[in-house]
Amino acid sequence: MKSEFGVVGLGRMGGGLALQARERGMRVVGMDPAGLRPELGAAGVEAARDLAELAAQLAAPRAVFLYVPAGPAVDRLIDDLAPHLAAGDVIVDGGNSYWGDSIRRQRRIAPSGVELVDLGTSGGIDGARRGACFMAGGEPAAVARVEPILRALAVEGGYVHAGPPGAGHFTKLVHNGIEFGMLQAIGEGVDLLERYRDPLDIAAVLSCWRHGSVIRGWLIDLMQQQYARAGGLDEVPSFVEDTGEVNWLVADALRMEVAIPVIAQSVMQLFASRDDKDNSARAVAMMRNGFGGHPYGPAPAIVEERRRGQVGGTFRDDE
Repeated sequence: MKSEFGVVGLGRMGGGLALQARERGMRVVGMDPAGLRPELGAAGVEAARDLAELAAQLAAPRAVFLYVPAGPAVDRLIDDLAPHLAAGDVIVDGGNSYWGDSIRRQRRIAPSGVELVDLGTSGGIDGARRGACFMAGGEPAAVARVEPILRALAVEGGYVHAGPPGAGHFTKLVHNGIEFGMLQAIGEGVDLLERYRDPLDIAAVLSCWRHGSVIRGWLIDLMQQQYARAGGLDEVPSFVEDTGEVNWLVADALRMEVAIPVIAQSVMQLFASRDDKDNSARAVAMMRNGFGGHPYGPAPAIVEERRRGQVGGTFRDDE
């Protein structure tokens, strides 16, 4: 199965993974409502007009990756795709679905013999293109069938079979919560630097922190690069948009009675980011733009995605 797979949703993440796979010699059949972007076709990604054609172009046992927004759209897509698949085929949900929804979906399609793997995908656009970090959840046999693909598309050490169905999306959700807390801490630090009594060479300070400090890492790298490129924070809106997944984690933590004050407060700060003097929000916006291409300022399409995705956030084990 390492040699080929299908992808539904060829945006920034799905398209990036498809391009990386082609460079590694894999055959990729793709489908997107907007059609294939020219660079995908030029790279040899094969286009399918619909789900039936996509399934027909793949040899059994098939692997079909989904990179579409979380929420009811995933349920509809699985329902539409599954009839074109057979026992032993694997659907891989690589989006930011709620882990409870992934458990429910896996149970729903299991009687058909089609398997579902929930795949947390991290690393942003650059990771999809050059080597991602994958957290897989699912039954061992299902994960084993797609593991060669995942290992080939991951950075070294950037793959784990985290556990049974739901575990991939749960670990990715926790990852996103940690990310929010780290972004907020860095943003607050930049705000403090901006407000010091004397002018500071903040770009140089950030550059220094990238080398040998205990807080060095990719987010500090992005902060320094974005700050230097923009010449400061003044032209960056403080409005930070998000798709709402970490809200689910806060709700989960309340039900689990686990204290996550930093993560919860980071979500609250997103809500407060409409303050036009909030330098920390500007800094967070810069880093989010750097790793994920997230837009500056309000984005109606993301607001709609967040609202559509609110199917997640609750789960009963008897579902």
